[in-house]
Amino acid sequence: MTAPHKPGIPRSPPPAAAGRGGKGLRILYLVTEDWAFWSHRLAVARGARDAGFEVVVAARVREHGDLIRGEGFRLVPISLERGGRNPLRDAAAVLDLARLYAREKPDIVHHVALKPVLYGSLAAALTGVPAVVNALTGLGYVYLSQDRAAQFLRLPVGLLLRFLLNRRGSRVLLQNADDARLLVGERLTTMDRIAIIRGSGVDPERFTPGAQAPGVPVAVLASRMLWDKGVGELAAAARILKGRGAPVKILLFGDPDPENPASIPVSQLEAWVDEGILEWHPHTRDTAAALRACHIAVLPSYREGLPKGLLEAAAMGLPIVATDAPGCREIARDSENAILVPVRNVARLADAIERLARDPTLRRRMGQHGREIVEASFTESAIVAQTLDLYREMLGAWPVPGTEA
Repeated sequence: MTAPHKPGIPRSPPPAAAGRGGKGLRILYLVTEDWAFWSHRLAVARGARDAGFEVVVAARVREHGDLIRGEGFRLVPISLERGGRNPLRDAAAVLDLARLYAREKPDIVHHVALKPVLYGSLAAALTGVPAVVNALTGLGYVYLSQDRAAQFLRLPVGLLLRFLLNRRGSRVLLQNADDARLLVGERLTTMDRIAIIRGSGVDPERFTPGAQAPGVPVAVLASRMLWDKGVGELAAAARILKGRGAPVKILLFGDPDPENPASIPVSQLEAWVDEGILEWHPHTRDTAAALRACHIAVLPSYREGLPKGLLEAAAMGLPIVATDAPGCREIARDSENAILVPVRNVARLADAIERLARDPTLRRRMGQHGREIVEASFTESAIVAQTLDLYREMLGAWPVPGTEA
């Protein structure tokens, strides 16, 4: 069934789609890093490809270029820096994107995260891209941090978002209702412009429950090593737990992110390891294998879109300790599959981890509930279907593989 038409959204394919034969419509994904596309957007891009779209991925190419090309996607390297604050370089980046959009003539662009939303939307406005998905996967450093730089940026970023998010043919894609209420409350957009699709989904065939690993329970935080993920609070809780002699090992899995102002220095991570309160391992591509050796998933984040790490842990039947914060509570449900604690409350965080570490029956019960929640609402196939429905609504038509335009 065709979704109801909304004002400002074209009812028929734009002229750029004509003459491509069986290639159908063209979608361009703008993501700053190739690893972020591969980790979080791959399933949706596969779904778009299988539905008949020609898929173009614009990203900085590091280690995943061959994998992306191997999917049949056309990969366009870009130089957009997530952490850059040079106005001249940023202006040049917008012009580079505008040239890219003018050359590719996408029927729809899907921007992921704040900087691609800002710069990509400016480029789309300059080149007349007919349909724009602006995916804000969380509010990021500008809205989370209380430091001077973030506060200075908040006003101009807000004014720019207010203009860009409300352009004809654009929609705002969010991962939770809390972010929707915040954007509407700040008058950055209106609720009719917002689509909520909860997260990136998880493959329930790859991430499957298994028997609890033997030995001392392991509580794992798998994410980028950022202060606003609550890594510092977890280290402080680990210090408390060590002092109590609690039967639990704290494990960090993930890399620092030097382009993010909230990145934790390697020297600090190594200091915690040297102190003997936790272990730290760099990011691994085989997250499922890493989680199989763990018993509890932890994320004391200040705010999230919807954390993929917790989705994967829940799919594998791990109970969760997380903060009662936007994004986390979408998948971490207090007393069902998780224990929620207040943001920045180290004592409550330590208590929750110790409670699960000492109670294998509680871990099994919560883990089973987590798996059920994922199967009901968070599979990749469900998220892909919802995203393709959004594309269909925006374009007013659907590409059919193998047919002439």
